[in-house]
Amino acid sequence: MQHSPESDSVPEALEDAMLDAAECDRARLARDRAYDGRFFSGVRTTGVYCRPVCPVRPPRSRNVCFFPSAAAAELAGFRPCLRCRPEAAPFSPAWNGSRTTVARGLRLIAEGALDGSETSVSRLAARLGVGERHLVRLFTVHVGASPGQVARTARVQRAKRLIDTTKMPLSEIAFAAGFGSLRRFNAVFAEVYARPPSELRRTRKC
Repeated sequence: MQHSPESDSVPEALEDAMLDAAECDRARLARDRAYDGRFFSGVRTTGVYCRPVCPVRPPRSRNVCFFPSAAAAELAGFRPCLRCRPEAAPFSPAWNGSRTTVARGLRLIAEGALDGSETSVSRLAARLGVGERHLVRLFTVHVGASPGQVARTARVQRAKRLIDTTKMPLSEIAFAAGFGSLRRFNAVFAEVYARPPSELRRTRKC
């Protein structure tokens, strides 16, 4: 179950994973592109999360909290911003480039390691040479979300990019993005964006 965006606290695991909050706030207010993809800002008053480079007028600092990943922001109950499009952010967490288990796991998830009925977190953990519980703990510490939650966000982001950049039918986008069924695609999209994918496509055409 998702947390309410109105909560004043950030889960302890997110605090452990994050850059310094003051540093994040300075980068957000300056729209510093060097930080794009390294963290996301959740706006408590709107329930939306953004990239540091979002063109919208920055909200007051007291109304903002920070997350190390898009998946962590969604887990806390925030929706992706339709202006700065978090799905277009570069993959650059603060520790990217190091040969860590989490970095390798993220790459495999991005390649579809958790898409389809034959996949599982335990199989992903085996590919990485660690136990399933240990992998989940590492993801919680470094990413602020479990491998499964990260995979769900990755599927939604793939689909959003295809909606924005192609004329593919939504039924084809659902499977191309890694969803097991059109029904699941529609349900997850409605949960994340608070609107069906067909409405996002209509908005793009306007």
